[in-house]
Amino acid sequence: MNLKRIFGFLLTMLGIAGLIYTAVVFTGTSGSNRDVKALIIYGVLGIVFFVSGISLVKNTKDEA
Repeated sequence: MNLKRIFGFLLTMLGIAGLIYTAVVFTGTSGSNRDVKALIIYGVLGIVFFVSGISLVKNTKDEA
């Protein structure tokens, strides 16, 4: 298996985990500033990792 595809898969899984964690924090939030900061940070990082992982897997060509 190609190393770029493995790295893209790992980035995608980290992005999904970040988005799931954002949803968990969102459901348990009380609305304080600390909760909003955590939502923004984890959400943005999750989206960035997810998008970069998907694009890395999609744009990597198989050379068999």
